Amino acid sequence: MQFRDSEIKRYSISGARRSSNFFWTFILFGGSSGFLLIGFSCYLNKALLPFLHYENIQFFPQGLIMIFYGFLGFFLSIYLGLTLFWGLGSGFNEFNKRDAYVRIFRWGFPGKNRRMDFYYPWEDVLGIRVEFQKGLNSQYILYLQIRGKKEIPLTHIGEPLTFEEIEKQASALAKFLQVSLAL
Repeated sequence: MQFRDSEIKRYSISGARRSSNFFWTFILFGGSSGFLLIGFSCYLNKALLPFLHYENIQFFPQGLIMIFYGFLGFFLSIYLGLTLFWGLGSGFNEFNKRDAYVRIFRWGFPGKNRRMDFYYPWEDVLGIRVEFQKGLNSQYILYLQIRGKKEIPLTHIGEPLTFEEIEKQASALAKFLQVSLAL
């Protein structure tokens, strides 16, 4: 929670700017650069860096495949780097009793719809709902229920919370909004 007083609550959302994304971007960039250097060293029949040993790798098919995977990893790391730079999914959830509105703000891809800024009147908030998603990466998700709209997820993606943490957060928010809580 970034900003808080008795009538306004603002929860910060980190979006794509998580330490795990920084880690995987650098690992992917380093690995793909290694694949490209070895692949091109095989093609040129010359070590591009003095510590590279390419002699046991033939250009066709191993070197060519390494170049392909190197480019694939390189472009994927560039994409991940751009999502970090643009801060995709980051923003905040603001609940303002004083001015009677709920505001959900997120950053998206560059372009006409980069800023996603949604305002909802206080009286349109119906409740808070907690959902458990089963699967390989099971997690609890907190939803804001708005009259006439789809439910809006409020929890951080990729940051799994225990049931106790999500229950505490949901009950505090439902109490602040003076709405029902569905578990």
